[in-house]
Amino acid sequence: MTDAVVNSPAVKPRKMPPGPLEYLKRWPIQAWLVVVTIFLYAPLISMMVFSFNSTRSTTVWKGFSLKYYEQALHNDSLLVAFGNSLTIALFSTILSVVVGAMAAIVLWRFRFAGKTLFDGALAVPIVVPEICMGVGMLVFFAKVLPWPVGLPWPFNLGAIIIAHVSFSFPFVAVVVRARLGSFNRELEEAAKDLGASEFRALMDVVIPHIQPSLIAGALLAFTLSLDDFVITFFTAGPDTVTFPVKVYSMVRFSVTPEVNAASTILIVVTVLLTFLALKFQGSSALTAGHDGGAGEKK
Repeated sequence: MTDAVVNSPAVKPRKMPPGPLEYLKRWPIQAWLVVVTIFLYAPLISMMVFSFNSTRSTTVWKGFSLKYYEQALHNDSLLVAFGNSLTIALFSTILSVVVGAMAAIVLWRFRFAGKTLFDGALAVPIVVPEICMGVGMLVFFAKVLPWPVGLPWPFNLGAIIIAHVSFSFPFVAVVVRARLGSFNRELEEAAKDLGASEFRALMDVVIPHIQPSLIAGALLAFTLSLDDFVITFFTAGPDTVTFPVKVYSMVRFSVTPEVNAASTILIVVTVLLTFLALKFQGSSALTAGHDGGAGEKK
């Protein structure tokens, strides 16, 4: 009898439903969450709704229409600007993830002279106002970088990509370094004891552990690059127009449903990319879990 009681699984206490007093305590928090949600998403929802308005009015609803989406999709200058933004965001994201991950691993693994200074310097692009970064990039490309050759750096996609990487990779480094804080160094040492080289241990042990942070950092860098206006405005040439700069030039005269339609398309594309990335991240984690379970069975 005693052995049966000891070996039997523990009986969990039955959870009682919350009473009226509990609901009274929770309603201020729930009401505050509703207010914050409305405050965050009401402008976006209103913009998306009025993008389907049949007239050019952005305040009075007249009827449902898709004609402004047709105009936005047939606007060549807007499509070129959108393609430029996607190209810049793609390349700056790849470079930011590589540079940010390397910086995070260096700060996490090694001790060297000036480490504290380097660690603090990574936070500078995060806290410095964008207007200062934009002016600094303009001076750098126009005055500093040409020296001593004397040839000015062209203000094109290359300059914008470099500028975007300079303020995006610190965000990736912060996210990756936070993930590395939970890494067990004994796993890496065990891989080396089994014959893995430094690079092989990094790729097979460390990188799989920080993969969620790499995806999160890539999404963050992609979003920062895609919607940046200030720094892009200072580093873009007359022949290089990105989507935020193009939208700004359109809204200087008036906010039209065509602008709302273009912005809605950008929001939908960003949400879809985020959903696909999170789905890929979940599939990778599930596959890793199955592999781990198979390894334990062996």
